[in-house]
Amino acid sequence: MDVHGAVAEGFEPVGEAFAKNFQVLGDRGAAVAVYRDGHKVVDLWGGTKDVDGAASSAPWEQGTAQIVRSATKGVAAAAVLLLHQRGELDLDAPVGAYWPEYKAAGKEQTRVRDLLAHRAGVPVLDRPLTPEQAADPLLGAGAVAAQAPVWEPGTDHGYHAQTYSWLTGELVRRVTGRSIGEWIADEIAGPVGADLWVGLPKRASGRVGRVGQAEAPASAGGLKTRPKRSVAQAYTDPESLTRRAFAAISPLPDENDPAYRAAVLPASNGIATADGLARFYASLIGEVEGGRRLFTPATMELARAEHSAGPDRVLVVHTRFGLGYMLHGSASPLLGAGSFGHPGRGGALGFADPESGIAFGYVTNGFRTSVTADPRAQALLRALRASLG
Repeated sequence: MDVHGAVAEGFEPVGEAFAKNFQVLGDRGAAVAVYRDGHKVVDLWGGTKDVDGAASSAPWEQGTAQIVRSATKGVAAAAVLLLHQRGELDLDAPVGAYWPEYKAAGKEQTRVRDLLAHRAGVPVLDRPLTPEQAADPLLGAGAVAAQAPVWEPGTDHGYHAQTYSWLTGELVRRVTGRSIGEWIADEIAGPVGADLWVGLPKRASGRVGRVGQAEAPASAGGLKTRPKRSVAQAYTDPESLTRRAFAAISPLPDENDPAYRAAVLPASNGIATADGLARFYASLIGEVEGGRRLFTPATMELARAEHSAGPDRVLVVHTRFGLGYMLHGSASPLLGAGSFGHPGRGGALGFADPESGIAFGYVTNGFRTSVTADPRAQALLRALRASLG
């Protein structure tokens, strides 16, 4: 397996770990990028653009992008926080102040910050949407506005796996008059110079490879992570919040379908390069070369201040959330105690660590059964810690 790109002096362990991911952990096509204090220090890619790795598959190139699943949530959260930073949105205001239809079925007191911290109590839809219905932002917003909460909003937390799309998307639309995909393109990706999209434009479709399941080879042995028994049981129970939250869109969409990629679903279908994810996170904690800083220091601290912690009503395991971001912990190990970011189920990861000045992005075309702590991303993190000493 040929690995392409470059690493700065001192970051060689990351390059070695990236190559080993192909040799031992079964990566088919992937890329990793790391920024430190706004400057790129790791930019690596390898494998094939499509997960099947057929002889006809094009090689992964520097600009190859992939769907990053729930890693999109960190970008969507930034849109909401930037509106707050600009004085256009009050985090402590009721959601219904901006979206009157949301004041239904016991959700009248839900605050904007509850949506970001997975405390809104609406991780499920009693009537799941088909992929075609889910792609209609107005229909999705109407469904979540009519949904009764499964716990009193603001009193507990549970991962809003799919409904986060319409919660954040409709809130941004009500405040700005633009879709969240348009807002991200104009106010985040463009100013930062990041290759990431929520709603893939036709002009970029040729850069995106095919994704699919690609479990680690048996020879990887103990390096492959497995869900805890309690999580596995929850997934097999069709009545559990776990199963129902992920099945809010049912059947699950075909992630290689151009129509799905073009839809605006900020919980699950963002598409990015590894560099795009890393540049985005670099812009949240400082100036980034060729771009600019997005978050003020105060907004950065809001993003990573703990708002939810403990047993997750949906993911079952102990999770920690800031405002829209997963925080360092057992469910999603990041670089250090002050890190904030978001994984994509079974693969992608993006995060920032203000204390070290590090911003990180990893994307892959081969998804695993892991939910938050993919072994390939974790191998890269261990190497990154070693590089930093």
